[in-house]
Amino acid sequence: MLSVNGRARLFRRRWSGGQEGSDHPIDRLLEETEATVSVGVRELACREGTNARSFARGRENLKHAAQIELGEESFRQIVESEGKAVLAAGRQEQLELDWSAAQCQAKTPQGQETTRICASGDGVLLATITQAEKDQRRSTVLERRAKMPRKQRRRLKRLGAVKKGTDQRYKQIYVTSFYDQDQTHRLVGVTRQGVQGLRRLLRKDAARVHLRAAAERVGVVDGAVCLRKNLEELPLQAILLDFYHLSEHVGEAAVKTLGAETEACKAWLADVLHTVRHEGYEPFFAKLLDWRGGLRGQKRQVADQLINYVAGRAQMILYEKCDEHGWNVGSGPMESMCGVTTDRLKGRGRRWDMDNAEAMMALEALYQSTGLWDKYWANALCHLN
Repeated sequence: MLSVNGRARLFRRRWSGGQEGSDHPIDRLLEETEATVSVGVRELACREGTNARSFARGRENLKHAAQIELGEESFRQIVESEGKAVLAAGRQEQLELDWSAAQCQAKTPQGQETTRICASGDGVLLATITQAEKDQRRSTVLERRAKMPRKQRRRLKRLGAVKKGTDQRYKQIYVTSFYDQDQTHRLVGVTRQGVQGLRRLLRKDAARVHLRAAAERVGVVDGAVCLRKNLEELPLQAILLDFYHLSEHVGEAAVKTLGAETEACKAWLADVLHTVRHEGYEPFFAKLLDWRGGLRGQKRQVADQLINYVAGRAQMILYEKCDEHGWNVGSGPMESMCGVTTDRLKGRGRRWDMDNAEAMMALEALYQSTGLWDKYWANALCHLN
């Protein structure tokens, strides 16, 4: 490259190797540059891909908002591949937080300053594409091609390998969250690797937030056994059963035994929930036993189911301590993260491959995690095609 009169002039040199033919090295460089999607475009594509109701709509939004035109399939591949890159960056510990549990400030009911962080997790069900559906689609395409004229059939591309489908229509993906009382600091994670993946994710993210650095460390879950067992492996001071979920179980039992919308049902329900919320587990359990004693037949079976549910979670029913320390009794922040991470994935007719569903959720989890979205793109932690 030479500079002539202040202008750069680029020379295209041709190399020849006899029988090997000729080559223009700069052509390869230009082709690679044109085929590469810049970091800025990828970020815009991910923003539109997660916010729009479909990849087609997201592609249109990108075109109108930024004058960037991509094919729908290319747009989809960019977004999903970036989500997988986010997951890889998390596994390789490339995304360091700018905050820790030591910065999660809170106040006790007595007005004293302390540090407090909450840990939680939950599972969400997503509609997936089963192997049977994939086989049926491939069979339909082959049948359609078989009916085409031979010349037309020869011009078609050979069908590629089919990604393996799921064995069930709905599959579970776990979402985890570490957050402070006012949610100014939050770390959200997702995994499709089952209970073992959930355990690894909780441990890894607990280390990332330096969980032990907080003076108060509380877990809040909906009572699922696998969630409680995994949280028990973390250095938490208490694990609480979400008060709303407990209220649902008690309310359902009250309706079945005392009748819906009856005064007796309303009075009993208000009494036992006030007891468990402010007086503790023992008085609450005693009232459940008194209630059971007056029931017979199927109503007693309903009471037994509730009592077994409550007894199995006795160590999680610590609401009177929540008043002492100022802890939240609900898992609302966790439920919110389950909603926002799956909002793009759920809807009429939407079914996903599990790896792509996890990738889309990972992008939203990155956005919901304090400071990580900007850090990810600033460091260009992405796969350039």
